[in-house]
Amino acid sequence: MVDVKKFSETDLYGLLDIEISATEAEIRKAYRKKALQCHPDKNPDNPKAAELFQELSKALEILIDKSARAAYDKLLSAKKAAQLRTKQLDSKRQKLKNDLEERERRAKEQATGGFYKVNKTPEELFQEEFERLRKEGSKLIEEEQELMRQQLREEKAMQSFAKSSWDPSKHRIKIRWKAASDDLTNGGYSEAVLNKFLSKYGDINVLVMSPKKNGSALVEFKTQEAAEMAVSYEKGRLDNACSLEWIGDAPKNKNSRTGGSSTVTERDFESLVLRQLRQAEERKRLIEQMMREDAEAEGS
Repeated sequence: MVDVKKFSETDLYGLLDIEISATEAEIRKAYRKKALQCHPDKNPDNPKAAELFQELSKALEILIDKSARAAYDKLLSAKKAAQLRTKQLDSKRQKLKNDLEERERRAKEQATGGFYKVNKTPEELFQEEFERLRKEGSKLIEEEQELMRQQLREEKAMQSFAKSSWDPSKHRIKIRWKAASDDLTNGGYSEAVLNKFLSKYGDINVLVMSPKKNGSALVEFKTQEAAEMAVSYEKGRLDNACSLEWIGDAPKNKNSRTGGSSTVTERDFESLVLRQLRQAEERKRLIEQMMREDAEAEGS
């Protein structure tokens, strides 16, 4: 059974990393962010993950219920006020004060014949709201948790698909450019130059310059998207373009609308075009920088 005392002594706003003035939308957003991070399914080796997840869910349940949140806020204010008073009293005087307040409270209860709702302590009011939520259950919390479970399932499905459909070692890329066999500059290309051109598409697992002849290299990207973008768009130096082609068959994408080998769908077209333009500008800037460095080196 959930311990009401535990939550009456917990800073629920601090638990969710939000301000006391947070709106319901802000509370939900904060809950989703933190709950996803500590969800038991994503932390199977952490025995405290389930407990923290339940605490976050209970905090959400209390703070999105207007009556329960009002009772909690009142309790929070009372505790802060009590803390300030406590600082001004020593332990003995504080105990006498607490005993006196308790006797006065009980006397009022007896005098009113049990009709003393207005005189209930903040702790008692919060306990009533907490118990009400426990009995009623929260459909909103169930909906939030179902959305989270669905998101986790989708993430797992995507990860599983990525692992099963993409093997970088089977989809390496050959890079070619013009370079005479006796050209010490290798046509203006080096491992560092190629890395500058290619790394903007994504992480690179392997980049190897051909040890046998100029004008050739091999690259292996970590992700399929990065590899396909490089093959589609990279042209290398303006004064000595390079070409990229798959070694063996191009990767297949079962979800492609066109039945082709690219993971680029119609929905992605606009963002890919914008990315291509940015990459072209970056490529131009890098080439101009390298040409300036070459000119400076020759001048010196």
